[in-house]
Amino acid sequence: MILAAGLGTRLRPLTDRLAKPLVPVGDRPAVLHVVDRLRASGVSRMVVNAHHHVEQLRAFVGSQPDLLLSEETELLGTAGGVAHARDMLGAGDVLLWNADILADVDVRALVAAHASAATLVVQPLPAGQGSVGLDAAGRVVRLRAARFGTEAAGGQFLGVYVLGADLREQLPERGGMIEDLLVPALARGVEVRAFAFDARWWDIGTVASYLEANVAWLARRGMPCWIGPGADVAEGVTLDRAVIGPGASVAGRGPVTRTVVWPGARTTAPLDGQVVTA
Repeated sequence: MILAAGLGTRLRPLTDRLAKPLVPVGDRPAVLHVVDRLRASGVSRMVVNAHHHVEQLRAFVGSQPDLLLSEETELLGTAGGVAHARDMLGAGDVLLWNADILADVDVRALVAAHASAATLVVQPLPAGQGSVGLDAAGRVVRLRAARFGTEAAGGQFLGVYVLGADLREQLPERGGMIEDLLVPALARGVEVRAFAFDARWWDIGTVASYLEANVAWLARRGMPCWIGPGADVAEGVTLDRAVIGPGASVAGRGPVTRTVVWPGARTTAPLDGQVVTA
C-alpha cells in the first residue's frame, strides 16, 4: 500500500495545485517512481489511499491497471488509512510505502527478511541519532522519544516497512502508525526489527528536498538536463541541472540552473533554484 492521503503542508505552495504524490520528479510523477520499483519487484496489486486532491489521484490510479484507490472522505491517519483499506489489501502481511519517499529499497530482500511484528527500513546512524534506536540484535528499542531497551545504534526510519498480520488486526480506525500502533506495541514487548538501507534516499516533503530529488534524478542518469516532449526552450537559454516538463516553455536568455519547470508552465530565463508551476 502506498500512503498518499496527506495534505502535503510542508510542500506548499506546490501542493495547493497538485497532490504531493503527483509532483513531477524527472520524467514522471513522484508516486510512479514508487509504483515502478514495486512492479519491478514482482508486486502485482497495489492500493493507494487519497484524500487531498482526491480527484487528481483518482485520475492517476484510473490510468494504471494494477492500482486500486482507497478514498478517505476525512483524513484517517497512517494507521487508520491502512485499516480503511483492509478489504482491498486482503489478509496477511502488508508492505507500506510513504508516497513522498524515493529510495531504491530491495523490496524482495525486505520481504524475505521480515520475521517479526513489523520490519522498518532504516538508514544506519550512530547511537542516539535519528528517529529510531536499535539494540545489538537489530531490534527497535527507541522510536521517536519513546525508549524500550539499551540502544547500540541509531537510524533514520524511511517510511517504508512491512506490517505483520497480527499487528494489522490491532490497527485503529483513526490514528497514526507510529504513535497509535508501533509505540504501544513496543511498550508491550512486541518485537519490531530494522532492515538496513545504507544508500541515498529522498523525502520530497519540502520544496528544497523536492528540488534536490530532481537534481539527483538527473545526476544518476548522467544528464545535465531533461526536456520533456513538446517543451520549447529558447536558443539563448542554457540548461544546467534543469528539468523542463512536457509542453513547458522557457523564453529569454541566460542560464536556468537547478530548476524544475512543471508540464505546461511558461517562464523566462535566467532562473536559479526555482520550481515553476503552471
